Amino acid sequence: SPDVEMSVMEIRWGIIPDMGFTRTLMGALRPDQLAELTWTGRRVDADEASRIGLVTRLTEDPVADALTLARTIASKSPDAIRAAKRLMREASQLDTAAAFVLETDLQVGLLGSANQIEAVMAGFAKRAPVFED
Repeated sequence: SPDVEMSVMEIRWGIIPDMGFTRTLMGALRPDQLAELTWTGRRVDADEASRIGLVTRLTEDPVADALTLARTIASKSPDAIRAAKRLMREASQLDTAAAFVLETDLQVGLLGSANQIEAVMAGFAKRAPVFED
């Protein structure tokens, strides 16, 4: 929402960020931005949050837009969504060679599957796909 404010506020209470901080914000912000926000507890308005990567987008109706996004994702191959989630979750923890192996293994598992063929056929026929889950 354009009127949102965000903060890494733990410093105000004499503690450090927790509850997943090392796996969320540490990967989302540049180290200098993260350090400044962590050490100061400064509030960030919506425009700055968008500019530095704390939010995906600004919208006047976040709930409606989130539901539209959810429907879009739900209309895609569930197999491909699961594989993409796994790739995004695991690849950042791997070295380059292992990440490429993971990409290949996940892709090979999708190629020629019923849902992958349905995605292609629906695309060519210009119709909504009907996936099995």
